[in-house]
Amino acid sequence: MSKLDQYKNDDIRDTRSGFGAAMDILGETNENVVAMCADLTGSLKLNDFAKKHPERFVQAGIAEANMIGMAAGLAIAGKIPFATSFAEFVTARVYDQVRQSVAYSNKNVKIAASHAGLTLGEDGATHQILEDIGLMKMLPGFTVINTCDYNQTKAATLAVAEMEGPVYLRFGRPKVPNFTPADQKFEIGKGVMLNEGNDVTIVATGHLVWEAIEAARVLEAKGTSCEVINIHTIKPLDAPMILKSVSKTACVVVAEEHQKHGGLGASISTLLAENKPAPIEFVAVDDKFGESGKPADLMKKYGLSSGDIVNAVEKVIKRK
Repeated sequence: MSKLDQYKNDDIRDTRSGFGAAMDILGETNENVVAMCADLTGSLKLNDFAKKHPERFVQAGIAEANMIGMAAGLAIAGKIPFATSFAEFVTARVYDQVRQSVAYSNKNVKIAASHAGLTLGEDGATHQILEDIGLMKMLPGFTVINTCDYNQTKAATLAVAEMEGPVYLRFGRPKVPNFTPADQKFEIGKGVMLNEGNDVTIVATGHLVWEAIEAARVLEAKGTSCEVINIHTIKPLDAPMILKSVSKTACVVVAEEHQKHGGLGASISTLLAENKPAPIEFVAVDDKFGESGKPADLMKKYGLSSGDIVNAVEKVIKRK
């Protein structure tokens, strides 16, 4: 029996609901946590928090830059603000405020972003940010996390509330397989080894983790042994786990719902160039904007499916 068989897709949930569930817990257990939203309370699953803790809920309206400034002020006062919105609106739209008011002075602000990437779907290119990981990981001192399912998003939210320093937490809109154990400890900066293998390392993040598992199943049936790693923390990167794996497999495929330039793949490319050069292939959006459409259709059109990971693996193995 393959270890891959343990990962099931019979529990389907959206990752943003994992964030909402964790915020409900934090509302009851940590009086310093403040939830902030930019007119998207329902989309960020904060309705219960707002109802139960109105004194610790700030509705900023469609004024994201103001929200970031208020979050910085709350952090100075000893609170733990979670500033939330769609990923486009809380990164690119307010990048100057995040850089100056949060990153530069190392404020304890948690930026929680939903509806990232192509899987936002019908809202189209203006909302489907594919550059946010690159933007946020370049800010000195920022921790950048991109979770794969409901359970991991819930655990990550609880974990970042306990750490000191600015965090960008990225999750999504669609319902996806919830396969991470509910009791799995979330360790910031530590990757999760999903499957051990010898022929290729597949490093995936966010929604692409499930696609990587599916691809590894197909490849295993063809006789290819895949090491599959879930990198939920893009910064700080788990360099030891990645380098150890690539030392064994001698090639790597990186899969992410983000631009190829500037994302997880770019971080791993730098890591390998500095420590252990090896063939690498990317499953990511290649210098294009998104478009309106069904999430599953967009993932296929832009080359982010399990089949695309299979093709990338077969290509990179030939380059060894």
